[in-house]
Amino acid sequence: MLWIRSAIYFGFMVLSAIVFGVLAVFARVMPFNKRAGFIGLFARSNIWFLQLVCGLKFEVEGRENIPKQGFICMAKHQSTWETYAFQQILPPITWILKRELLRVPFFGWGLASLEPIAIERGSGKKAIMQIIKEGTDRLQKGRMVLIFPEGTRIAPGKRGEYKIGGGMLAAKSGFPVLPIAHNAGEYWARHSFVKKPGVIKMVIGKPIETQGKKADEIMREVESFIEGEMARITTLREHQHGDRPLQTAPQA
Repeated sequence: MLWIRSAIYFGFMVLSAIVFGVLAVFARVMPFNKRAGFIGLFARSNIWFLQLVCGLKFEVEGRENIPKQGFICMAKHQSTWETYAFQQILPPITWILKRELLRVPFFGWGLASLEPIAIERGSGKKAIMQIIKEGTDRLQKGRMVLIFPEGTRIAPGKRGEYKIGGGMLAAKSGFPVLPIAHNAGEYWARHSFVKKPGVIKMVIGKPIETQGKKADEIMREVESFIEGEMARITTLREHQHGDRPLQTAPQA
């Protein structure tokens, strides 16, 4: 039944991506906030259908910590689920993402309409400078910039290296950082077709002030909060790994 339900959801996801991908091309004439709200209907419909068909729900702790505008969000990345959920929970998002994602038919068209900061994989210092320049511009416009500091999806019970790019943006711009932890990967794992029923837990921390701080200091605070909360909300570890500490994920 899990496979059948997941197959039904997959069909809905593909169909909705095609519909919204085509409409996103025409939506570019809208002001950014209205355009983001319209494209966000794709994410909201997928979250709703996941709950309806797959029994995958979620609960959020710390919604009151979300600033009204102009902040950097740094979050755990375990699944596709959070890319949908953040669009329902947070203000309109400026994504920092790999440029090749914009080339994905339909899905990439929708992403492109949200004016992301698209960086080239492996461009190193050039990518960091782009993040600082374009990220500061978006923040000064009152937008939220979303960064996955580990750079890729990390399996439950593991942790990746927290990269410095987000810390550099925060230190240079002076805008606060909102840290977020969640355990979505326990229910919708990376490269997994099956979506398991249950309740995903998301924890939103208090904004971290960045004025006068160095990038590495900011990243230590972000990592401390996220990994501390992951240790609290992760259930897969106690089922599969006993009392072993979180493992470090191999770097790509």
